[in-house]
Order: sequence, then C-alpha cells, then structure tokens
Amino acid sequence: MSRSTIIMAAPNGARKVKTDHPQLPVSIDETIAAAKACHAEGASILHAHVRGDQDEHVLDIGRYKTLLAGLRSAVPDMLVQITTEAVGVYTPQQQYDVVFGVKPDFVSVGLREILADDSAAAHQLAKDFYHRAEAEEIYIQHILYDAEDVSRMRAAMQAGILPARAPHVLLVLGRYTADFQSDPSELAPLLGDGLPDMASWSICAFGYKEYEVMRAAVAAGGHCRVGFENNMHLKDGQLAPDNAALIRQLAASVRPATRAETLQIFTA
Repeated sequence: MSRSTIIMAAPNGARKVKTDHPQLPVSIDETIAAAKACHAEGASILHAHVRGDQDEHVLDIGRYKTLLAGLRSAVPDMLVQITTEAVGVYTPQQQYDVVFGVKPDFVSVGLREILADDSAAAHQLAKDFYHRAEAEEIYIQHILYDAEDVSRMRAAMQAGILPARAPHVLLVLGRYTADFQSDPSELAPLLGDGLPDMASWSICAFGYKEYEVMRAAVAAGGHCRVGFENNMHLKDGQLAPDNAALIRQLAASVRPATRAETLQIFTA
C-alpha cells in the first residue's frame, strides 16, 4: 500500500432519485452532508452535481456557487470537481458557459460531448474551451467511455484542440452496456495501447462489480471514483446504507490519497 490512491466520491449523479435509494443526496444541503461523511471515510475529492426544483439534473451557475460555498465552509479540506454532463439536454456552448461562470478548481468534461462533431465550429469551441481552462487554471478530468474516445483524444491532442500538457482521464466502464453492468475485463483493452502518454487516470464503473473494477484499476496504477452515481451495492451484494459505506469499503483496501497528494496528481 505504498502508492496512494485518489478516492473521488460521486454521491448522486444526474439521473437517480430518492426512489432509487432514500439516502441519495439531492438537495445542496444533502450533498454537503454526504460529502462530509465521504471525506471522513477517505475521499479527498467530490464529484458534484446539482439538481433543479424538480430534482432534475441542471447545469446552473448559481446553484453550483451555492454548493461550493457550502462545501468550503462544511468540509474545507475536501477538493471539489463539478460536472458538465449534458444528459442529452445541454449543448457544448452551455457547458462552456457554466464552467467559466462558476470557475471551479476542477471539472469533469466528456470529450465526446464538448467535441460534439467534426465541424470547424465544434473544433474551435472545444479548442477555446480547453485552452481557456488551462489559462485560468481550471483542471479538467477528461471523460472517456471506450477505445474510440481514447483515439479521439489522441487526435485532438495532435490537432492542438487540447493543450500539450498530459491530461488526467476518467475511464467509464459499463455506461453503454445493455444492462449498465461493468466488468474488470473491460479495463485492459483501454490500457493496452491507449494511455501510455497520459499523465494519470481514474476509473468509474456502473453496476454491482464496481468494487472488483476498482481493485483491478488500483492494481494497474489507476485511481477511483466511487458512489451512488454508478453503484449502490457493497462487494457482498448487499445494498449500501449510504455513500460513505462505499468509500469506507474501498479505503480499507488502499492507501487513500491526501488532499496534497490529490492536488499533485490532478494538477501535474
């Protein structure tokens, strides 16, 4: 356990609601409470979503600022990453606008969302986005879903759409399988010839095999994003009582990265 592992808590996501689990945090106050509990169990950074008046996923500058202010007060040692997830609703321009309206320290961005097509306009918007983020020291975690996304990132780097610095990526397993279930075997093809020039990488995994995937990722040198956004079950198959239980389970088998170690990895 000499190497530290970043544990990022992802307590809610864009789609799940209270009927999925009564302890799913939906409101800003609930998200802050969940973040505090997850941090106490070893999570050094939060992957943050906010919801609208009907508990729907929103990219809302004001709500994000309220959440960030609350987190700074309640759990000041925890880093925070906001999401730009489109959920089939938000355009690349709207994703761009929320990031520079909030100006967070960290943000996750789906490459296939912000680089929506091969048009010159899409390439220019993505280039402006990525280079402005670098200039303003907004650190991006690039979300990749498959080998095609890995190739797309390589092409974007070669074309200068992405800055020259090696990115930190999040590999997502199971999102596009028929039953939303990931498997550790999905990891190797993405790592085989895909990420040798990437600075660092994390994994998130849909479904009940989340813990198995996390252990495989850690063994391969990766970091972890864990929480109800992707999975609600413990490794024994039992429903987890809350997000903190999933963090505690993983933290028992790794050396959780500190705030300082997480900063060093995410900002390298």
